[in-house]
Amino acid sequence: MKRTVAVTGIGVVSPLGSDPQTLWENLINGISGIGTIEELSGLPVTFGGRAASFDPALRFSPKEVRRMDRYTQMALSCGLDAYASAGLGSDAYPDRRIGVLMGTGAGGMATIEEQIPLFHEKGPRRVSPLTVPMFIPNIASAELAMKIGARGPGMGLSSACATGAHALAVAMRLVQAGDTDCMIAGGVEACLTPFSVSAFASMRALSTRNDDPARACRPFDRDRDGFVMSEGGAALVLENLETARARGAQVMAVLKGAGMSQDAYHLVAPDPEGKAVVYAMERALQDAGVPAEAIGYINAHGTSTPLNDKTETLAIRKVFGKRAYDVPVSSTKSMTGHLIGGTASLETAICILALTHGVLPPTINLDNPDPQCDLNYIPGRAIKADVAYCMNNAFAFGGQNAVLIIGKE
Repeated sequence: MKRTVAVTGIGVVSPLGSDPQTLWENLINGISGIGTIEELSGLPVTFGGRAASFDPALRFSPKEVRRMDRYTQMALSCGLDAYASAGLGSDAYPDRRIGVLMGTGAGGMATIEEQIPLFHEKGPRRVSPLTVPMFIPNIASAELAMKIGARGPGMGLSSACATGAHALAVAMRLVQAGDTDCMIAGGVEACLTPFSVSAFASMRALSTRNDDPARACRPFDRDRDGFVMSEGGAALVLENLETARARGAQVMAVLKGAGMSQDAYHLVAPDPEGKAVVYAMERALQDAGVPAEAIGYINAHGTSTPLNDKTETLAIRKVFGKRAYDVPVSSTKSMTGHLIGGTASLETAICILALTHGVLPPTINLDNPDPQCDLNYIPGRAIKADVAYCMNNAFAFGGQNAVLIIGKE
């Protein structure tokens, strides 16, 4: 029998707060974390979800701040908070039985954008010797492992917008297989930079509501015009349930199952029939040993793009049948924006908070529902609901999909 995987700690950085309680209060009150960003002035898109409450100077020494990209600073902050909230210490597990898997979609984009102009303007000798360890996608895992002395499995992972879910799924498998007893896992992103925003804007992937940022992300609304870029992410502590109980840990939830697939269809557009998405959702349910009827809430990928929202709605209808119209669904990206590699781990944390509090967060800005998006998206206001299982959907550019099932203990 495969081991049961418990979630015992959460750490977050987001546009709605950099601790779980602040994040949760803003979510259930329908607060938008999206606003105008001065550094983006003059670009086609001038707004996004800045994690304004995150101040690396309050967490790290000046030397540490200088040698870490913002994405690594965020990952380290999330990881250390999750580690602390789980009550882990040097005596909880042997160091070889604790691993780290922090993913990112782009890595240290701020470092790259800073160093490339130096190279062109002042020559190769002016490129910082810290450039490589500041931008490579696996360095966040390495930094966190060094901080806590974790010598178990360690790696980085990158699958664009599905990164956070893939990281949690792989970490779950490592615990289930007995390769480790404890993993700190999740995803982070800090590519809310002029070049990155310009690149996404040139694809026409982003909303251009520069005059109304807080209402720009409007999943499932007929007037949606693209997603809103944000920064941040989350880390979760995953443990073998038996060893977590033995050490007296508080079990917040259980990561029950995961389903993964890929569209093999297009570089950035989803398969309009959603075949691989349906498979990932069905596989997650099968892996969890949970029937579709038991799912009480779906945290949708819900990016506010014309194609994604329609395809995800179709996939949910195919998997849940007539009950698709009864199961509550929401896109919390309507408030947080899209954290790219950090989004799915943050939304998994949100699912755990929903299970804990018996409240389901809303989809805001859903003023004029798209007729092709006809499910119960919890428009406008949070609702009370005591649910046993949540589904978290994550779909990436390139057609790489990951779905998680999270349940109460």
